[in-house]
Amino acid sequence: MAITKIVITGGPGAGKTGALGRIKEVFSDLGYTVLFVPEVATSLINGGVAPWTCGSNLEYQKCHVATQAFREQIFEQAARTMPNDNILIVCDRGNMGNKAYMTEEEFQGILRDLGTTEVALRDGYDAVFHLVTAAKGAEKFYTLENNQARIETVEQAIELDDKDIAAWTGHPHFRVIGSEDSFEKKLDHLIAEIKRFLGEPEPLEIERKFLIEYPDLEWLESLPNAHSVEISQTYLRPLNGERIRIRRRGEAGGYIYYKTTKRSITNMERIEVEQRLKKEEYEELLKYADPDRRTIEKTRWCLTWDEQYFEIDVFPFWNDKALLEIELCNTDDEVRIPPQLKVIREVTDEPEYRNSSIAMRT
Repeated sequence: MAITKIVITGGPGAGKTGALGRIKEVFSDLGYTVLFVPEVATSLINGGVAPWTCGSNLEYQKCHVATQAFREQIFEQAARTMPNDNILIVCDRGNMGNKAYMTEEEFQGILRDLGTTEVALRDGYDAVFHLVTAAKGAEKFYTLENNQARIETVEQAIELDDKDIAAWTGHPHFRVIGSEDSFEKKLDHLIAEIKRFLGEPEPLEIERKFLIEYPDLEWLESLPNAHSVEISQTYLRPLNGERIRIRRRGEAGGYIYYKTTKRSITNMERIEVEQRLKKEEYEELLKYADPDRRTIEKTRWCLTWDEQYFEIDVFPFWNDKALLEIELCNTDDEVRIPPQLKVIREVTDEPEYRNSSIAMRT
């Protein structure tokens, strides 16, 4: 059984209601059992439980995150009893998005109450898809009329949209779906991104890679939409022409573990299958490390910029350069690199800049 849990999030008036209906239609037709974890805020606020009715915003947020966590647990428990091999759990927002409505002190208090870490809370979902609010670029479609719990002005909607993006930045599979020429095109973009993540019709990764000058880390640290994680990446002995790696990813002692199998089709396109591991499984697989390759330790900066999601890999053995990567939905998608990052050249077609080559012992 494959149970995949994704988040559909976004700023106020982003079109989540229409998106959820389209997801149900498309992925049910593809053979998935689609389950929806309903949005917590709307049900609580419409029921009279709100930041302005509770003793404080923190007390409301405690109610919110507890309700969200319980609902997700129930849906996962139910999914495990269902006969279909492919279950898609869609969360109408997720717990990490609550960070946009809290101070940092309140958020840290929530983590302590839950007994969890920011990494576990954010990366506990398999993928996150953010729909940009209509207040950004499609103001004429922004309305408060279809949700009694929505009270935000256009300016407030934009601010919350930015905060929501910042909260999720750092997740390994985060995509931002901007306002297109029409809402239908926006939904088409979302569905295409979800299909690609799920491997429909096949698990294809489309990636471009650039060699850049060593980035200004102070600039990155100053951005709310940039977040760093530590990665330890080990390659296993190759099998049947496939590259297999295991990865520990996280920060501040909180880690998530993955196994990834890749097979190249072209320099830009690869078949990629990723599997979440338990810590014990990761440690067992370390025994099968490729002796010809060293474990790579690197800092990855995740950066959301102009509705794109970049990953900047900073290696301890390079002090003058770094690697910039971006995953695309289509090979001809435009890439808009922040001007603060100085590109030396594109290296998508240069195998020596693949991590598997960098890991080679010399």
